[in-house]
Amino acid sequence: MMATNGKHACGFKEAVSVSSNGNKEDFAKSQNGTETEPSKMRNGGRVPPERFTFSPRPTIEDIRRMQAEFTDERDWNKFHQPRNLLMAMVGEVGEVAELFQWRGEVAEGLPDWTEPEREQLAHELSDVFIYLVELAEKCRVDLPQAVIRKMALNRLKYPASKVHGSAKKYTEYTD
Repeated sequence: MMATNGKHACGFKEAVSVSSNGNKEDFAKSQNGTETEPSKMRNGGRVPPERFTFSPRPTIEDIRRMQAEFTDERDWNKFHQPRNLLMAMVGEVGEVAELFQWRGEVAEGLPDWTEPEREQLAHELSDVFIYLVELAEKCRVDLPQAVIRKMALNRLKYPASKVHGSAKKYTEYTD
């Protein structure tokens, strides 16, 4: 799955251009690529960097379909039953864990990782995700809808006004 750091939710992407004097300038670009006002200063201060966002394609359904075709072409459905998929996914999670095992704390964005290390992580995370999607398919769980329902439950268990800045479990909060 490819990813970007763009402002897709607002219809803008951040672009950095280098001016003739060598200084970097941030510009907001609309989706059609036209530059708008400089985004460096808004409301009297520097705009914080946008959150990481995934690319819009492929969708989870696209991935489910690709994996189903891949499995069908190899006649692997007899091996891809829920228990087998779960065990395979757990194994792949272990491979992700190995990549982090002896590193200590790792900064967001993995600034100290090499490109081959990042690529290996992308492969292992993709394996986990593919197995998760296939497991959800085999169990007839509509994953996007399940996420929406789960987020609604999480909002009830962890109201922002009550838990802001705390990592306690919901059972530890008192009214």
